[in-house]
Amino acid sequence: MKKLVLSAGFALASIFGLMNTANAEGLTLDGPPKVAMIYISPTNDGGWTQAFDEARQRLEKELGIKIQYVESVPESASAIRPAVERFIKRGTNIVIGTAFGYSDTFKSLSEDYPDVAFLNGSGTTNGPNLLSFYGRTYESQYLCGMAAGAASETGKLGFVAANPFGPVNWTINAYAMGAREMNPDATVSVVYTGAWNDPTKERSATKALIDQGAEVIGQHVDTPTPQLVAQENGVLGTGHHRDFREFAPEATICSSVWVWDRFLKTELEKIIAGNWVPAPHGALLSMKEGGTDIACCSKNIDEQEEAKIMAARDKLLNGELEVYAGPIVDLDGNARVAEGGVLPDGELWQMDWFVDGVITQQ
Repeated sequence: MKKLVLSAGFALASIFGLMNTANAEGLTLDGPPKVAMIYISPTNDGGWTQAFDEARQRLEKELGIKIQYVESVPESASAIRPAVERFIKRGTNIVIGTAFGYSDTFKSLSEDYPDVAFLNGSGTTNGPNLLSFYGRTYESQYLCGMAAGAASETGKLGFVAANPFGPVNWTINAYAMGAREMNPDATVSVVYTGAWNDPTKERSATKALIDQGAEVIGQHVDTPTPQLVAQENGVLGTGHHRDFREFAPEATICSSVWVWDRFLKTELEKIIAGNWVPAPHGALLSMKEGGTDIACCSKNIDEQEEAKIMAARDKLLNGELEVYAGPIVDLDGNARVAEGGVLPDGELWQMDWFVDGVITQQ
């Protein structure tokens, strides 16, 4: 019986292999690579999309190909599908998305166009010709948290965040742990804006935190507004997505920055080479793998403190430091990671708890 079942299984596998060689052998493009990127916001947003567009420009030079793009495509199927299909009808065979809200539509498109390679930054869906990717932003935010802890005299830090779910909460906790590496009494007060890109809400949240005594303002929102408000009010800050010293040179002491081209260059080369098989569960990129890095440090960080931050960066790049290595205990005293353990990726994505020192406000 076991032999019969195995034989039947191999027969089915052979049939499906004939039906879809992409599943069996990986995807090989039909013709030279033609790449297009789909942006959720304008290329001059100062943050998330601008980081992708700067990576696009570097990739064009490094790979010697032209990469088309369209900006300000909302997270709805009625907007995403026509934008993508316009490129495909013109011969595009590699499509790169840039939004969590593109996930389901990209999954559907990848099934409708099995000969096209799809990638999606911050997506959650994957398939034989679809790869979602994101960065372990908690690594670079840990380092910027170290800078914040070093720069603050009172240890009172503020953090402007978009939405209270895993990839945002993991940056907040890492920021607090990094700060306490430099100042064991540091606290991080958090205000959620409920939006990725809302300068008005970001301004209000930042001002509220400053009024409460925050000396350094961290962030996980898409615009540089928190850094601008910090500079206007004579306090310091740490940026996210890009080096926000461009906008607030007197305030920004460190930024968590995307280095998408480091990852995308390698992945695009794999696709172009043929027989591309994307990672079945997507790619969650460490600093070493081309996720994020830091732009650090300002004059407000002394040489000894900067050396400590950069030594931690080296350990992250060498795989010698795990931010979420145990023991880790949450605010309520619950053990979240045991001694000798590391928090699994699945629990990172679901993170709804905070470490000691984090104070959340809505």
